[in-house]
Amino acid sequence: GSGARLRGGVPLVAAAGWYCWYSWGAAATRTSGCCRLCACKGQHPGVRLVGIRGPCAVRAEPGPFCGTAVCPTDTLCPQWPYCRKHCSYCSFNKYVVPAVDEAAVRACLVREAQTLLRLGHVRSVTSVFFGGGTPSLAAPRTIAAVLEAAAEVAYLPAGAEVTLEANPGSADPARLSGFRAAGVNRLSLGVQSLDDAELRLLGREHTAAEARAAVEAARQLFPGRTSLDLIFGLPGQSHEAWARGLEAALGLCDDHLALYQLTLERGTALEAQVRRGALPEPPEELLADMYLSARTALAAAGFHQYEVSNFARKGARSTHNLSYWRAEQYVGVGPGAHGRFVPWGEGGRQREARVQTPHPDAWMREVRSCGHGTRRRAALSPLDQLQEVLALGLRTDEGVTQQRWGLFSPRLSLEAAFGAPGEARELQERGWLRLNGRALRCTPAGLPLLDSLLPALLCQLRRRWNAVQEEDGGGRDSR
Repeated sequence: GSGARLRGGVPLVAAAGWYCWYSWGAAATRTSGCCRLCACKGQHPGVRLVGIRGPCAVRAEPGPFCGTAVCPTDTLCPQWPYCRKHCSYCSFNKYVVPAVDEAAVRACLVREAQTLLRLGHVRSVTSVFFGGGTPSLAAPRTIAAVLEAAAEVAYLPAGAEVTLEANPGSADPARLSGFRAAGVNRLSLGVQSLDDAELRLLGREHTAAEARAAVEAARQLFPGRTSLDLIFGLPGQSHEAWARGLEAALGLCDDHLALYQLTLERGTALEAQVRRGALPEPPEELLADMYLSARTALAAAGFHQYEVSNFARKGARSTHNLSYWRAEQYVGVGPGAHGRFVPWGEGGRQREARVQTPHPDAWMREVRSCGHGTRRRAALSPLDQLQEVLALGLRTDEGVTQQRWGLFSPRLSLEAAFGAPGEARELQERGWLRLNGRALRCTPAGLPLLDSLLPALLCQLRRRWNAVQEEDGGGRDSR
């Protein structure tokens, strides 16, 4: 009927006066007339029509090498690049300045968000994560403006997860109330430690008492949706000190914890101190013991480990973070932000890795001039994307599912890639990896070893991929 037609294998939705359902992952969205999730106007050749239910209900699924929906659903990742001080361990893109022209930054965040969402033909934003920098230093009206801008060009469901990273030093009750009124419904608090000496070593601006007060305020305003970040493996930190800190955090926290092993990044003050010998480098055996004992303690407290560093109870998993590990599309906005999406609006047909200009002043000039400040972009080949699917998916308890793998690799199945004799088979025999009809995933014993397992698995994937390409005469798909 008039609900859809095919032209050269491309589904066109021309449903004026009809109700259209576009089914992709979560529950379908229904609107009157031409659905906001169906207004693709034939721009997505990687999709085939699989059926019409009723007079105008359209359901589509991806064609070869298409991990992108016909009408894309993306997550949005705005970055606020400013901090009040430089932490001794942090190598993120951040800037400490005497004053911030927040009105100018806000206007550029709004413009770039709308430009990139339109460029990606994004019809639905499934979640939003405000990172940084220290986004809790932004005014609540800046957060509200970005959310309103996204909702003007894409569908932003009322219940979509909207997370704000916050430092305890800028998380007083009045400020948190403002963020909640702006649309934030989940908070990620960078506590890092509940020991004042450790906080000073990390160069944090807050004290342990301020961290406790911030957590209590956050739990009042965001019950069940407050996450705490903790760092372990500090120079000179003992196993006993880490155990005490984790116990204190468990007595304070809500239903989500993220545990990160300290990485000594070159260019940071802490790395320089360790390199000079002023501070001791933690032994690998101690780091492993800290991680394994923390997993045990969290399991005893009712937490389930759903990713290498993330633990949740009572269903408090972060849907936004899961979208990263499932290799879904995301749009990065703001200085230094990273993104992964197909720029349909520029005639693109391949997912790209994009990085925005890092320095705020240069970024703002580019946004004012061009609508966005994309500094680097690189098309990701099908193999590039599969490698990301593998490396990210194995971080999770669900692993790389057969369904998700098939979205990116219709020719090379998980079984064909990793079931044959080779590195993956050896890892399965050692009890570190498991492959079945549902997924390829790490076992609980293999998950802490993932970094050392990945090189062999990626090598096997590339070898099997090249073999399939040779069988196909070099391959026909180029998304």
